[in-house]
Amino acid sequence: MQLSEKTILVALGGNALSPGTGSGTISEQFAHTRQSLRVILPFVRRGDRVAITHGNGPQVGDELLRVELAAGKVPTLPLGVAVAATQGTIGYMIEQSLQNALLDEGIDREVVALITQVIVRQDDAALQKPAKFIGHGYSRRQAEKLAALHGWDIARQAKGIWRRVVPSPTPLRIKGAASIRRLVESGSIVITAGGGGIPAYVMDNGHLEGVDAVVDKDLAAAVLGENIGASELYIITDVPEVYLHFNTDRQQALREITVNDAQAYIEEGQFPEGSMGPKMAAALQFLKSGGRKVIITDIDSIDQALAGQAGTVIHNQGTNR
Repeated sequence: MQLSEKTILVALGGNALSPGTGSGTISEQFAHTRQSLRVILPFVRRGDRVAITHGNGPQVGDELLRVELAAGKVPTLPLGVAVAATQGTIGYMIEQSLQNALLDEGIDREVVALITQVIVRQDDAALQKPAKFIGHGYSRRQAEKLAALHGWDIARQAKGIWRRVVPSPTPLRIKGAASIRRLVESGSIVITAGGGGIPAYVMDNGHLEGVDAVVDKDLAAAVLGENIGASELYIITDVPEVYLHFNTDRQQALREITVNDAQAYIEEGQFPEGSMGPKMAAALQFLKSGGRKVIITDIDSIDQALAGQAGTVIHNQGTNR
């Protein structure tokens, strides 16, 4: 198979692998992972260079719950280590499932999963303002008890639901991006920067130091795409298109818009911070840094989206990498 010069970045949401409709067992997650390959295989079949990143929300929540339940019995894990652990487990599931699928199709390409750090600023103001919800939800009394025990910051997410909140600094660059790019350009399919990457800052002596924080996975995907020279970014979420007036009687699907259109809709407040907001911000960042096209859709609609019959396309007219 002739390898094309086009690099595609696919960003799988954490719910794509663990949608919350079952018990969340590893066998179920493997099954959902195999389903998610529907998004990746079309690009591989046509010979595109491919990188994959993924969310880890449900998985890191479970990892943190294990830490809570084991408190006092085994040493606790910092948040960055929990993110690294989920990069490993999810990367393994995607890597093995994709290797098997490629074998069945007679496609000879390697799949590589990498534990990836993302560089943030030590003085990022967000580090002083925990606001990113992570982990499981609790009653206020339960949350306050856990906060006292573990030193958490907590906040009310919805009526009767309280959760831990952590800082979410802005990603600057992906550590090891040059190596990731070389692997992708050689034809390897690389799984990297999962869960937004493990946040770390560079100290005065050049050493790295981890940060007890979570990087937004979509913004990290935009930075990854820029760092490896991707021309197209596919953000896979739980809706087939982006909508105006979402969940109202005026709901309207967006099929094809420009960067300027998207910016105007953001300024109108169409995309809330807790749902489509970060994805649209990531799309604009990717396109403004030189990307050519972003498509936002779900797993079930990917074939139609590739045929131009579903999904939301955001493009930068006249832009070339």
